[in-house]
Amino acid sequence: MNHLLIKSLTVSACAMLLFTRCKKVLDEEPRSIYTPEFFKTEKGVQGGISSQYAHLRYIYGQPYYYNTLETGTDEYTYAQSADQNFKDVDLSGVGNLTAASSRSDALWGTAFSNINTASGIIENAAAVGTVSASLIAEARFFRAFDYFLLVQTFGGVPLDLGSGELKFNITASRKSVRNTVPEVYTKAVFPDLLQAINDLPDAPRVTGGVTKNVARLYLSKAYLTYGWWLQNPNNIPTYPAANRTDPDGHDAPWYFQKAYDIAVQGISNPGSYGLENTFYDVHVGGNDRNKEMLLYADHTQESEFYNGACLSCFDSESGNGRNAAVWMVTFNYTVIRSAPNATGDGTAVSSVQREAAQPLGRPYVRMCPTIGAISNTFAEKTLDSRYDGTFSTVYRGNWPKGGATNATLYNANDMPVTPGQPVLSFLEYESQAAGITYPTGATFSGKTSNAVGAGVLPNRADFVISPRGISRIVFPGLWKMGVYRTDNGTGLGQPNATSTRPFKIAKFSEFYLIAAEAAVKGATPVAGKSARELINVLRARAGKWKFSNKDNAAFVADNSAAMTAATPASIDINYVLAERSREYFGEGQRWFDLVRTQKWNELAGSYEIGGTAYGNHTPQTVTRTIEAKHYLRPIPQAQLDGMEATAEEKAAYQNPGYQ
Repeated sequence: MNHLLIKSLTVSACAMLLFTRCKKVLDEEPRSIYTPEFFKTEKGVQGGISSQYAHLRYIYGQPYYYNTLETGTDEYTYAQSADQNFKDVDLSGVGNLTAASSRSDALWGTAFSNINTASGIIENAAAVGTVSASLIAEARFFRAFDYFLLVQTFGGVPLDLGSGELKFNITASRKSVRNTVPEVYTKAVFPDLLQAINDLPDAPRVTGGVTKNVARLYLSKAYLTYGWWLQNPNNIPTYPAANRTDPDGHDAPWYFQKAYDIAVQGISNPGSYGLENTFYDVHVGGNDRNKEMLLYADHTQESEFYNGACLSCFDSESGNGRNAAVWMVTFNYTVIRSAPNATGDGTAVSSVQREAAQPLGRPYVRMCPTIGAISNTFAEKTLDSRYDGTFSTVYRGNWPKGGATNATLYNANDMPVTPGQPVLSFLEYESQAAGITYPTGATFSGKTSNAVGAGVLPNRADFVISPRGISRIVFPGLWKMGVYRTDNGTGLGQPNATSTRPFKIAKFSEFYLIAAEAAVKGATPVAGKSARELINVLRARAGKWKFSNKDNAAFVADNSAAMTAATPASIDINYVLAERSREYFGEGQRWFDLVRTQKWNELAGSYEIGGTAYGNHTPQTVTRTIEAKHYLRPIPQAQLDGMEATAEEKAAYQNPGYQ
């Protein structure tokens, strides 16, 4: 069986880490085949539900799929070591996105397999007699969740997998017919989410389990997205061809209002969820399953089986269930060198070793942030904690952990550095770079320190790079998703194993931004929850500091008043999108945000970045060719190859422009 075929006799069931409130792991039995008879047993339903959570790992943290959600946006472009997986999706003239090269294939196969499992549970669980409606509602949520991902990515997709619309398929089939976008939303996404809200509990059944509020978040976001689709401000074509009319007779304003109302319900009825006190608290390692997290693809350091990947090995970046996304956005800081002699020469020492620590991790150099993301999206870096809580900007010496015995090394300006002190820093503002001197290549003449082409400033021992000096080869890492482990001891730990941290999918904070966007689109707000007031809740939180990653020290400050005062009096869509980027930078939301609002070409049609060699610090302006066809990803080639259809039928099945 080809797992990419949407009509399949079998459905994979993969183990998933799910904790009960007393932190016990659910009993699970991996299976390769699910049948109706199996789903008519309580054990079968429990196994099927566990697989619903497990499938999230096959989507989130998968590095090539992650790349499709970030590369090509205003957040990320391809980096120096990128292959065509990354260059093709950048749309900047260095590759060609096709049905064969698109890595959205990771979503297609996984989602449809899981949809079929969900349908099996929904159809057959009632026969058990002891299965609660709330448990069946978890399957309804995930079926809607997958269809929502699919319809945003590919346009209309099949509701009939071989046995009828939204039916559990047990007959292998190589035929397929795509439904329209309105049909997917009104027959699959909305009904399942509405039922899930009705039947799910307020508090999660297990830690990380879905609840009414998780379903509310996705229903409000689906209503918002569909409202944009109906409105279609830039005349982006859809496929299969369909009128921009709603089968239920509602218009775009109706959906924007529903999106607002349901998001506000989520805020007003938080249940066990809420906002963390600081942005740092949301992302610091060890606090991943915090109250702000509504949904995540779970991993654990405690068990390879439940982690879905090895715990102590030199792992590969891809494969079922691995969380290797953050590797892709990590530059090769291990190239940095410091000198053993006070004269700046001698046999160079690798002063920043590869370590399983949140600011470091395993470097892959496949994706790098654009200069605009650093300079414009995060223009405010002093009051707003989100830049410091997003990026690794200071790389500190840790050479003793790698075995080097030097008590002191010599770095920029031949000044001494000791372990724990900054060796390379990315400056926050271009104004701080006045007087900076960069080498013409990787190092200064006669020196063995540096090796990454960073600059020097007077009286500073750390090499520095300004915001406009970042390049495809040297750039800030993504601290918020960095590696966190508790078993490093006094050494470097296991930086070559994939991350054992849960991958964050949905947060309570998004209720505020969904409601704000809906209000900007015309929804009538309730008192105290205008677009500006909603956004200011998050901006006030962003002004609160408890720790400075840059200084690696506690730092308590409350800049909430200044942050909220700086919010524009009138909020537009571009400002909402900027706030979304500041909150969710690098988390795999950006492509969907730009496609939903049809702002992709406007905000990401060009970008600036330095070149691919050490010492490149002159920004290059790169133009992307973002066509209307690119607002849908191509149907994966493996799906077309597996279909029993003529060449003409396959061409008609494919999204226009990718045939």
